[in-house]
Amino acid sequence: MKSLRQPTCFATRIVPLIISLIGLPAVAQVTASPQQPQPESSLQDSVRALAQEVNQLNATILELRSEMSQSRQETRELREQLQRAMGQIATLSTGTATSTQSTLPVAPVAPGQGTSTMSSAQDREKESSAQPEKLEENQTLLKAMVEEQHQTKVESASKYRIRLTGIALLNVFGNRGTVDNLDVPNLALPRGKLDTGGSFGATVRQSEVGFEVYGPTLAGARTSADMHLDLFGGFPDTADGVTAGLVRLRTATVRMDWARTSLVVGQDAPFFSPLSPTSIASLGYPAFSYSGNLWTWTPQVRLEHRVALSAANSILFQGGILDPLSGETPYEEFYRTPQSGEKSRQPAYATRLAWSHGDPANPFTIGIGGYYSRQDYGAGRTEDAWAGTADWSVPLGKWLGLSGEFYRGRALGGLGGGEGRSVVFSGPQADPNSSVVGLNSIGGWAQLKFKASEALEFNAGYGEDNPFARDLRYFGAPTSYGYSSVSRNQSGMVNVIYRPRTDLIFSLEFRHLDTTGIYAGKETANHVNLGVGVLF
Repeated sequence: MKSLRQPTCFATRIVPLIISLIGLPAVAQVTASPQQPQPESSLQDSVRALAQEVNQLNATILELRSEMSQSRQETRELREQLQRAMGQIATLSTGTATSTQSTLPVAPVAPGQGTSTMSSAQDREKESSAQPEKLEENQTLLKAMVEEQHQTKVESASKYRIRLTGIALLNVFGNRGTVDNLDVPNLALPRGKLDTGGSFGATVRQSEVGFEVYGPTLAGARTSADMHLDLFGGFPDTADGVTAGLVRLRTATVRMDWARTSLVVGQDAPFFSPLSPTSIASLGYPAFSYSGNLWTWTPQVRLEHRVALSAANSILFQGGILDPLSGETPYEEFYRTPQSGEKSRQPAYATRLAWSHGDPANPFTIGIGGYYSRQDYGAGRTEDAWAGTADWSVPLGKWLGLSGEFYRGRALGGLGGGEGRSVVFSGPQADPNSSVVGLNSIGGWAQLKFKASEALEFNAGYGEDNPFARDLRYFGAPTSYGYSSVSRNQSGMVNVIYRPRTDLIFSLEFRHLDTTGIYAGKETANHVNLGVGVLF
């Protein structure tokens, strides 16, 4: 306030001086020029205007004094609140330490009341013993929040905020039987002459890294983008290359979100088949891939519109176009050539309608969808790919939940249906004289989730994919890309996921595979997977 008082005293001293200085030239002018006398009213107006400005200046200074006084009062109140909070924490710590070191007094027990008294005493003792752990956890959480506010943020070339996410994950696994993929198996295969009947290994190639960017508001829409990578892109051709997984693009999308409408472009899961089972053992491919889960991350453009019917009911409309994938492997390693779906010279089309009811955080949701694309294998050989889908997410009380998907379609190898095959050929695919028939298939999966607590959950699920046998036998011995003789694939899993902290995760999963060939018998395999990861 010292700085405020000095300008006030200075103003009170300087104002009369200014007035006198203004008056002196006027008097001098009157004395020097008696022929042209200055009107007295003009001088009074000038003094009156100056006085008014001085009054305004004094009012401004008084207002500043009031604001400074209010700020000091608020600062004192905040300081007192902080001191009271620190005193309460210190009192709680002291009281907890005293209660854990002292014994509970034993009061006289009336006949028939000994059991209840002992029970209440034990309950108080348990609560007292639990208080230090709760206090320690709260202090740890508070410290983490403070450190988060002071951590160095990810720097971006633009002025908009960017966030780094991901998981560093180790999977230790063992297999009994022969599988198509050692660390994330999808099929059980016949035992080869050199197979030992099982395998054991470990990998970190399912670790993920993601970037989320929050952009400007454009035409009333909030813009954002995200990109997710992992190390599941294959192995370098070098000694022990299995420990040096190559970087792979999973998803990358750009969003524009209005109040009820969203525009999404990029590579993402099929929006008409949006769910996947919960599994830490299967991140490289979603669980139940090639066992009823249409999952392939596909370049797409989609439009979403949400309609609120009431406070507890809403409808979601989705529609868009996708890259018409067919499940074929690339013809070249570095150069992209058109596959059968892209040779049709038109995109794939899809739509979905979903209804949600209940709590927005955990709603009851049912959705139905449709998909269509054209495939051209050259020489006049074309097939129509289509699918009808259904998905559901049903909360069963506070602790249980049921989710799943179902599909029926044709030529869906590009989405993971039909064991990754879209068609069957009568001869070599490159031979223009070979005939083509689309492969019909049906499949789906379901999962039951039991959430024992915020940190512990159990999941059990089953999935099945069933290409039609009549299509596989259409030309006698089936000829197709991928595992051409597989006619049915079934998977079952049970896992437990434990998160003692928000950034630490443990998982144990058992998976059983049954794969049946069109002419061979059933092959089985078991997979056990232990996962340890840290989220960031």
